[in-house]
Amino acid sequence: MANFLRGKQAGIKNNLSAGLDADSFAVDQVARYGVNSQISALAYDPVQSLLAVGTKDTQHGRGQIYVFGQKRVCQKLPLPSKSSVQILYFCADKLIAVDSKNDVIVFSLENAKAVATYAPPGQVTALVADPTLDFALIGLLNGDVVAYDLDRQGIAPFRIRNFWKERNPRARLVPVVTLAFHPRDIGTLLIGYAEGAVIYSFQQDKATKFFHYEVPPGAPGGDADLASLNRSRFPKLTQALWHPTGTFILTGHEDSSIVIWDPKDGRRVLARTLQANNVDKPSASSGSLGSPLNTSVLKEPLFRVAWCSKDNPDETGILVAGGASTAESTKGLTFLDLGMTPTYNTSSWQVLSNHFEKPKNQHVLPTPPNAEVIDFCLIPRKSPHYAGSHDPIAVIALLASGEITTLSFPSGHPIAPTNQLHVSLTFVHPFVNRIDLSLIERTRWLGLTESRARGPPILKGGVAAKYQLRRFANRNVLHTAHADGTVRIWDAGHGDEIENEAVIQVDVARAVGRNENVNITRMSMSGATGELAVGLQTGEAAVFRWGNNRNFDRDLPQANARGFGLEGIADRAELNVKQGLIPLTLLRKEYGPITALKMSDIGFIGVGFENGNVAVIDLRGPALIFESGLKDLSKAQKHGSFRKSGSQSSTKPEWPVSIEFGVMSLEGEDYSSILLFLGTNLGQFITFKLLPESHGGYTVKLAGVASLDAKIVLISPINADSGEPADATQDVVSRLRDGHKVNGLVLVVTQSGVRIFKPASAKGAQKNWDVVICDSAAVVKDLAVGYALIGLFGDGCAKAYSIPALKELWSLNVASSLDLRRFSEAIITPTGDLVGWTGPSEIATLNVWGTGADLTKSLDTIFNPEAIVPPRPTISNLQWISGTQYVTSNDLDLLIGGEDRPPSKRMIEQMRADEQQRRLANRPAPTSPATSSSSGREQEGYWAYMQRQVQERTESLGLMGDSMDKLEDNSSGWANDVNKYVGKQKKKAVMGVIGSKLGF
Repeated sequence: MANFLRGKQAGIKNNLSAGLDADSFAVDQVARYGVNSQISALAYDPVQSLLAVGTKDTQHGRGQIYVFGQKRVCQKLPLPSKSSVQILYFCADKLIAVDSKNDVIVFSLENAKAVATYAPPGQVTALVADPTLDFALIGLLNGDVVAYDLDRQGIAPFRIRNFWKERNPRARLVPVVTLAFHPRDIGTLLIGYAEGAVIYSFQQDKATKFFHYEVPPGAPGGDADLASLNRSRFPKLTQALWHPTGTFILTGHEDSSIVIWDPKDGRRVLARTLQANNVDKPSASSGSLGSPLNTSVLKEPLFRVAWCSKDNPDETGILVAGGASTAESTKGLTFLDLGMTPTYNTSSWQVLSNHFEKPKNQHVLPTPPNAEVIDFCLIPRKSPHYAGSHDPIAVIALLASGEITTLSFPSGHPIAPTNQLHVSLTFVHPFVNRIDLSLIERTRWLGLTESRARGPPILKGGVAAKYQLRRFANRNVLHTAHADGTVRIWDAGHGDEIENEAVIQVDVARAVGRNENVNITRMSMSGATGELAVGLQTGEAAVFRWGNNRNFDRDLPQANARGFGLEGIADRAELNVKQGLIPLTLLRKEYGPITALKMSDIGFIGVGFENGNVAVIDLRGPALIFESGLKDLSKAQKHGSFRKSGSQSSTKPEWPVSIEFGVMSLEGEDYSSILLFLGTNLGQFITFKLLPESHGGYTVKLAGVASLDAKIVLISPINADSGEPADATQDVVSRLRDGHKVNGLVLVVTQSGVRIFKPASAKGAQKNWDVVICDSAAVVKDLAVGYALIGLFGDGCAKAYSIPALKELWSLNVASSLDLRRFSEAIITPTGDLVGWTGPSEIATLNVWGTGADLTKSLDTIFNPEAIVPPRPTISNLQWISGTQYVTSNDLDLLIGGEDRPPSKRMIEQMRADEQQRRLANRPAPTSPATSSSSGREQEGYWAYMQRQVQERTESLGLMGDSMDKLEDNSSGWANDVNKYVGKQKKKAVMGVIGSKLGF
């Protein structure tokens, strides 16, 4: 009965929701984009070309790890417990994480899941690993260093005691701050304690050098504190790292001092800050302080320091986050370009000191204004060694706000994340202020591929999973407005295969001619033409059209061309964009923020301002063809108002909140017209007619004004006969000249109810909501059945109503999937997708025509077993000839693992590869004495071969045991045994090759 009565009131004869009931609806979790919480850690693997991002545990989401690869490749690695990610470290085929609950979690990149969790005997303060080792070294709060076996997933018997505590027994708490392997000698470890740094030798099992930074009385130090200027100070250590060749050591301290040391004799080469040199000498003066006694300028702490190098590891530079004066206007990372390192053996002490005192260049890699960099992640070209700082091409900086920014290295030019990083990372690059969505026909979207000059790709790893493609569905193209005045446009998909994964970027700030105060309030994109309109808080509306940039790679002066109420901005395209969305025209009005914006498929744009003004733009000129205020329109149609409390409402400010274009016949007319529907925050519904003129243009005429009961949420023109949208499409408009008629209605949803009526009056069917208000709504279609009205309500529920009966069909609480506080920003598409915020920087896509499944689990592959870790750098020939003791990664594995540890998977794989290579060679056994021991091995099987390797390994362990038991007496003897063993192996290899060549 309700269907009959409301259908008759609205003028709809058929039940447009026939066949739909509660069983027709079920919500699928289709996809999630963005980062669920604030970023806390970054790590990059140049071998696999993957980026790992860890997040904090906050009210918006649990801490978890994202691993991003090329294009849309992504895997989410949840933590075993509710905690935050504090440390991330790639190591060969594993990713190591330390969380806020002090657990060490080992993830397998091959299986994309956690394979082990370890609770160390104390709070973890530092971690280091090496892709050529099977162990990770963990620094603890008590100053000890323990080893964890990544292969056997257990604690190793090896432990490094607190050497600084032994040096200074009076020290109460001396935690480990940093750990770093020597870049060329893995048998040497740099341990940074809070009091100072220590060089530890695995071979000798002792600390060979101590580095303690003291600022004598009268010296300014890093902060020139007046209260302590006349006494000795010992600033706490925060950083400790090697020169890329191990020639020097750098320590950073809490007073922003950077100290360079000579690791051979432990002498201090130079102590400096970013502003001054020799801050450890009483005669030093500081460029920023003016004098040693000036304390008016504060400095940032040293958040992170990296000693970088080019392809030649002797050509270096120091990258610093922090340490700058808080009074400096330009914020960012500071880079000290040191150039070629002087030859240590032939350079005087003064030459070495001048090398660090007077760098070739010192410049700032700028970051966004008022943004403090607290961490960064370098992007090396290919090598995972040298502490991840070898020949970097870019750097990703983590800001205190949780945002990230990408800069070229070492120039510091901003790198747009467009088609460089995963689209989820664009949500924090910088933050997204607003989202919108357009349905674009598939073939049209495939043709919208931006041509932009860009550098080498940053992420190349991983392989995306294959999904079924919805070939005949329009694409869900999402627009995201960012805090820096850019708009990024990309296909969010339907949980299916995405053919065009590229991202289109529009620089709105450049289009309006300024870099500040570019706050985007509205966006609208035509699904038929690809034209984009963007509205700003300052009252400008910029229009972009797909085309070629006539000023590509040419920085020409911008012209201010004005005409027909608009400003031409075609010369304001980004210089590096060859083809894309090019600025077309700009409407510049001082009417306050733009509150409503609609780009139609037929070349018209409707614009609403906060002061109540309305404007219509015809892109055929382009020209401004209409402009008026809401008060003037209400006065012209007072007789059409049905507002219940007109005297009270008239005193409230009123502005447009929704604009739609449609084609239908108005009440009392026997022809159809192009119509513009406008809704306001006070519930006023206004209809305009767009009429053609004799000269080819169009004029806008007011058709009627009606008042509803609350703020308008949705205006949806529908065909009364079929239920299809009665939108103003190019096909329908082209048939108007032939007398084509559309029997249309308007379904209008307000916060308090819904109405279906024939415009321009508001007479028709209506329904009021119960207690809660409606925040967002849309008419959606089930392809097999019919139409329904879907809404998101203040009680956290998504509800479906039939058309035209407006009977509730289904209700489900989705507050656990979407942020209830941001329901008004959610988007409901005609295909039944609900796109809404889950937190400050993450959105989720749900679909009401699903089966209740969670489809967000990624099937992407992120590990490439064919990507081989390059050999670790070793000592030079000169160092080897001079007698430098060298420990290999295998030697260190034997020492740390102990005699009872079976061969690791890496060792077994290496044995298998060696065995296969030996079998393939199929050569007779050599007869030389040096290789006679292998004569009986030609026919041994694989397991016999492995057993022999284990036995030889155990024998080698016996040699190392002597060095641990009788360190002082046997260390040199152990080293000689190692050298003899290495020499013997080299001799075997050489004789084997000679024998094979001679046919022995």
